[in-house]
Amino acid sequence: MSRKTSKSGAARTWTAVGLLMLLLTGCGSGGGDTAPQESDPQAEATDAAETPLQFVDETSRLRPVPAYENGETAGRNSIVESLGGGVGLVDFDVDGRLDVCFPGGGLFEGNSLVGLPTSLLRQTANGTFENVSGISRIDAAGYYSHGCSVADYDADGFADVLITGYGGLELWRNLGDGTFERAAETAGLIDPSWSSSAAWGDLDGDGHLDLYVAHYVNWSFENDPACYGPGGKRDVCAPRDFDGLDDTVFLSNGDGTFRDGSEEVGLVPEGKGLGVLLADLDHNGALDAYVANDTTNNFLYLNDGSGQLEERGVLSGTAVDALANANGSMGLVLTDFNLDGRSDLWVANYEDENFALYRNDGGGNFLYFSTQAELNLLGTLFVAFGCVPGDFDLDGDEDVAVANGHVVHIPRNAPLRQQPLMMVNDAGDRFERVMPAGSDYFEQQHPGRGLATGDLNGNGLLDLVFTNIREAPALLLNESQVAGESLQLRLVGRASNRTAIGARIELKTPAGTLLRHVVGGGSYLSSSDRTLHFGIPEGATVEEAVIHWSGGHVDRVGVDALTSESQHRLLVIVEGRDDEPAEIVELPRVR
Repeated sequence: MSRKTSKSGAARTWTAVGLLMLLLTGCGSGGGDTAPQESDPQAEATDAAETPLQFVDETSRLRPVPAYENGETAGRNSIVESLGGGVGLVDFDVDGRLDVCFPGGGLFEGNSLVGLPTSLLRQTANGTFENVSGISRIDAAGYYSHGCSVADYDADGFADVLITGYGGLELWRNLGDGTFERAAETAGLIDPSWSSSAAWGDLDGDGHLDLYVAHYVNWSFENDPACYGPGGKRDVCAPRDFDGLDDTVFLSNGDGTFRDGSEEVGLVPEGKGLGVLLADLDHNGALDAYVANDTTNNFLYLNDGSGQLEERGVLSGTAVDALANANGSMGLVLTDFNLDGRSDLWVANYEDENFALYRNDGGGNFLYFSTQAELNLLGTLFVAFGCVPGDFDLDGDEDVAVANGHVVHIPRNAPLRQQPLMMVNDAGDRFERVMPAGSDYFEQQHPGRGLATGDLNGNGLLDLVFTNIREAPALLLNESQVAGESLQLRLVGRASNRTAIGARIELKTPAGTLLRHVVGGGSYLSSSDRTLHFGIPEGATVEEAVIHWSGGHVDRVGVDALTSESQHRLLVIVEGRDDEPAEIVELPRVR
């Protein structure tokens, strides 16, 4: 498998010139002006490199769906307005087509928060989406909501939906007949803290999914200080003005109910969690946890194999940046950036900070690698949230897409609305910003928050769903004219959890190994499709797939099952046993 050649010297020169222009032109004032300004340096940041990527804006297929509402029209300037909402991709009716779930947010009514309904959009056979929120009964208003986390927690074959937010959790159990029922109370998921992101995963290795819930800060109507921005105008307070809240781990009892296992597993106090990701980062067969905290050290919990978590953020090198500063961290990506067989951590940060790339050096040790990967050339104007990995151009390495948008109403430096980013991986050497063709979405500015990816139209390429604050979500379908092939593997656990969270696949090729993990959480307030997607460059071959299941079992899938004359393939792999191999079924592509 050939590796991508480096971009031209002209492209590198453009990047340097663009950075110089940023320094010379200054920053947009932002404020309440939502239109892109001609002098805005983000608007001037056009193509940094040539790219075959093309995303077609098909947002009209999602209509009608309400935009996420944060209640800012009440004029309270509360920090609760800043988090926004995410998105979940879920085939809730098991028809082979990905559906889309959007938390609704909420409004202020006096000194109380009122939650708005969750929206569920079912994809139809012609690729449009119908709003089935009422029919499915998932639209019953609950708490002021933020995040959407998807998994089959009760292992009945139907994906369930967890909604996080201020005041409590909403667990929607999928009944398998197109409807959902409220289950948080009966399941024991009682959580009155302000929750942001959540991640499902089997932390104690008993075969049942547990739940990690990240909590933010101790804001309340009684603890709502007045803060001021430029010109002495009232604005949203910073997270530094509040104490952090303790995160919570809910351990499964194995019968569909949960208990608070935070002390049992060894969580440390406080934190200001906005993103969480669960995966086997050190390849010891146990699920680890990484938490993005806002203005305090990020957490890295390494699992000793028995469900005991040891917080090693500082010792591992993943707590702070290269100057030992805690960043305003939001979104998370797990990707083997440099193709060395170990997955690295990408962290989306606040303005005046670089995106953090922590290179995985094995054994739970990481190296801050942002400058070497040239992420510093992006400048420091972006306030980054949702971020997802994917081989969007089918060249054998994973790229990263990012949603951006400011958190205050009157920014001092960066614009209020910001451009999203497509960062293309240059053969494991660096990331380079490109401007995909096919729509204006990447050129326009948005109040971005959530982001999820999956192959929504069944063409073998990864698509994107963005969410924004008080602006319609966006559906961008990947119609790139690329020569490579795709191989998609959907894992089903038997001895391990059915959703297969914690498993990893090594796809062997003559040129090296491609690594993917089935993760819990990731991005920001959002859930991507857990089907593992591999780009196979033109002329490359695959030799074997080695699947490490979270329970310790290893399956090997040979070349005969992995190859065919089809350009894009989708295989379901059911976990084998010691006395029988994995079951492999090829699914027809549903478009």
